[in-house]
Amino acid sequence: MAESVHGGARLRVVSPPQPLLQVDNVSLEYRTAQRVVRATHRVSFDVHAADRFVLLGPSGCGKSTLLKAVAGFVPPAEGEIRLDGQRVRAPGPDRIVVFQEFDQLPPWQTVKQNVMFPLRQSARLSKPEAADRAMHYLDKVGLAAFADAYPHTLSGGMKQRVAIARALAMRPKVLLMDEPFAALDALTRRRMQEELLALWDEAGFTLLFVTHSIEEALVVGSRILLLSPHPGRVRAELNSHHFSLASQGSAEFQHAAQRIHQMLFEAPVEPPATHDRARAAGSH
Repeated sequence: MAESVHGGARLRVVSPPQPLLQVDNVSLEYRTAQRVVRATHRVSFDVHAADRFVLLGPSGCGKSTLLKAVAGFVPPAEGEIRLDGQRVRAPGPDRIVVFQEFDQLPPWQTVKQNVMFPLRQSARLSKPEAADRAMHYLDKVGLAAFADAYPHTLSGGMKQRVAIARALAMRPKVLLMDEPFAALDALTRRRMQEELLALWDEAGFTLLFVTHSIEEALVVGSRILLLSPHPGRVRAELNSHHFSLASQGSAEFQHAAQRIHQMLFEAPVEPPATHDRARAAGSH
């Protein structure tokens, strides 16, 4: 923030807030037996505090790989990822991932123990404090009555609620969700979307969410990044904060979904950036 004088009046210039998460020209690659394949090509975007930012694209466009790179599991081949201005180099408790798979909960631990486990492992809280926080978030997702149950007794939707409670209990700077509702039936998926948005309304956490469903992106996201088919390149970034679950039947919602589909699939596709580095590998 700076001050200047203009026409005798003192003006205060307010700088825009710094993004919480910055993905800057990030290319990601994976190696096969024959070659190195580029998953994303020079992708850039910013996520601000309390954003619901959605990565949307067809299967194979690298959106889940991007999420794993933000989590610190995959190093960029080029470019940089920064959280609070610091370069992401490894996984950390400031970024917690909720995966699509239902079996992400250790089956030998109760629901409450599953939520407490990362809190105790990170040495953030004492056992009583971890227990209190676990119950707080289990109550938020409507599972306080199942605290002593084991994962095998829960439905798929209930397991995902436990995973969300466990992630939120860590109070990460960014909650990362990799198609968390994709394997659920339509009714359960809608209910989970409702519950996620209600939790966001209450807690105001920052969300980075991956999906290949246009309708889900419009409902869950306040901003949507469109990625091209493989390799993932940025097609566009759209605001979607004015949509909600109640908007789905409206003409405006259907028009937006159709427009996104056209932008994803009918725009000219750039040639694949797949690199055969056999010669380079053989030169070492």
